[in-house]
Amino acid sequence: MLTIVYFAWVREAIGQDEEQVERPGPNATVADLVESLAARGGGYAEALGDPARLRAAIDQRFVSLDTPIGDAREVALFPPVTGG
Repeated sequence: MLTIVYFAWVREAIGQDEEQVERPGPNATVADLVESLAARGGGYAEALGDPARLRAAIDQRFVSLDTPIGDAREVALFPPVTGG
């Protein structure tokens, strides 16, 4: 299983902080995961339908969406981080 953690407005749209999902195929990227989650519709489509609005981390390390998930334990999805 793979833990998906949601932050900020992504969490609000989906309606939960995290969930467990079946691990995607061995060559799946974060973008592939986002696409499959967005296909669920509803809040998932709202939050994840435009991947350009997202940032990701695998096992608490920032990554690009084209990064393979591999044997990661956790993928976090969140809006771009701003300073201030």
